[in-house]
Amino acid sequence: MAARRVSSLLSRTLSSSLPLSLRKGSSCGRGLSRFSSTASAIEDPIIPNVDIKHTKLLINGQFVDAASGKTFPTYDPRTGNVITHVAEGDAEDINRAVAAARKAFDEGPWPKMTAYERARIILRFADLVEQHSEELAALETWDNGKPFQQASKSELPLFVRLFHYYAGWADKIHGLTVPADGPYHVQTLHEPIGVAGQIIPWNFPLIMFAWKVGPALACGNTIVLKTAEQTPLTALYVGKLFHEAGLPPGVLNIVSGFGPTAGAALAGHMDVDKIAFTGSTETGKAILELAAKSNLKPATLELGGKSPFIVCDDADVDKAVELAHFALFFNQGQCCCAGSRTYVHERVYDEFVEKATQRAKRRTVGDPFKSGIEQGPQIDTEQFEKVLRYIKSGSESTAKLECGGQRFGSRGLFIQPTVFSNVQDDMLIAQDEIFGPVQSILKFKELDDVVRRANTTQYGLAAGVFTNNLNTANTLSRALRAGTVWVNCFDVFDAAIPFGGYKMSGIGREKGVYSLSNYLQVKAVVTPLKNPAWL
Repeated sequence: MAARRVSSLLSRTLSSSLPLSLRKGSSCGRGLSRFSSTASAIEDPIIPNVDIKHTKLLINGQFVDAASGKTFPTYDPRTGNVITHVAEGDAEDINRAVAAARKAFDEGPWPKMTAYERARIILRFADLVEQHSEELAALETWDNGKPFQQASKSELPLFVRLFHYYAGWADKIHGLTVPADGPYHVQTLHEPIGVAGQIIPWNFPLIMFAWKVGPALACGNTIVLKTAEQTPLTALYVGKLFHEAGLPPGVLNIVSGFGPTAGAALAGHMDVDKIAFTGSTETGKAILELAAKSNLKPATLELGGKSPFIVCDDADVDKAVELAHFALFFNQGQCCCAGSRTYVHERVYDEFVEKATQRAKRRTVGDPFKSGIEQGPQIDTEQFEKVLRYIKSGSESTAKLECGGQRFGSRGLFIQPTVFSNVQDDMLIAQDEIFGPVQSILKFKELDDVVRRANTTQYGLAAGVFTNNLNTANTLSRALRAGTVWVNCFDVFDAAIPFGGYKMSGIGREKGVYSLSNYLQVKAVVTPLKNPAWL
């Protein structure tokens, strides 16, 4: 899901539906705007009355200031106002956090306690999250800009489900007995890998926390997690809940900071045994290089995508339009696996374009705390301006701008839902990961041709297929070079379904049983048998 543009390692980059406690009320002081001075405020933004309790670094079970004493602001992307200031961790803080995690792994109870007791702590944590879910959803929306209904009704329940899933795995991790040639008893042990460094992105802060932390803890590891600088608040909140659930000090450490300082220090640390990262492909390469140059630590990388969504000629066009719309515009288009190349068969192309354009025009954009809003703001100025540059590129090409193409409103990081038709494969909007609400619709005629075109990309994260023909579905599912292929659905993220990419979309898989191997080592134990005659 990944996705994305986590803090770069190389450059700094529903009123009536809310519970009463989260409706407009007092807030943290309004700070300096990070947007143009020509912008005017969105009308009457809803400010949740949420008590922001945790803004320091979480190291060895305690919230502490950064060693430098520095803080940085985290912003409300609807208005540009400062929500609060958060401790800014750097290399020294990473050293402190890794030392705590190392001691907790080598000397502490977590890897030594029974798997059943680890599972009970994870389950108690999930229960605490459920008790605080509305407040967490409000914090996620405030810090990230995603619709409150999405955060509260979809993402928080999935967050809890993911930890229930991994708690269930904790006492089911075991090795094998292996037959050997000769009088030997051979067994394998699956052991925790040690200190896991984890770097999560801003587009799904809580969900990415679960994808990383859940399997690592279930396997008995300790963790140093770096949040994205754009969205640090919910990770710190749930970190406190984990300790309330009984997690020993030093097992989960959380450092908020920037890529060139905290991120690079974590990826290259000699005492970190494994690194996991979700973000851009460019930054993933830098992470891999740092991991290799330090101690050759293994890396799990969930990176960029440019996923095809293929609408075949037998499709119910109305249903295909709605699913393709969701596949692209979900989460403001800020989704690593977004169906951003919409391939439509020539027989239904014109009808599809007309209906997709009308659907995009009906999409509701505005304050994500308001009822009925489908699309909030982009995460920050950098992302906002990048999306507009790609729209400009599309407009200057031979593609046809069907709707959108401009900012929405006069303040905040809102972009009109944008649809291009007549898009060609060599255009930037068809090649690059835009990570915004921009749908590119391409025409195809033959199945073999669309497979070739869909696979002609550096990415291979996901794909979508819309057809009523079983043979077509089976053919495309096997022919498309992607880690996930959704047939007549999209963005199904069940806890048990593995997720990851082919080619430059990453290394390894997250979620499901396959994610456990990221945090385990296999040890072979060989013992001679004294009475081989009994074999």
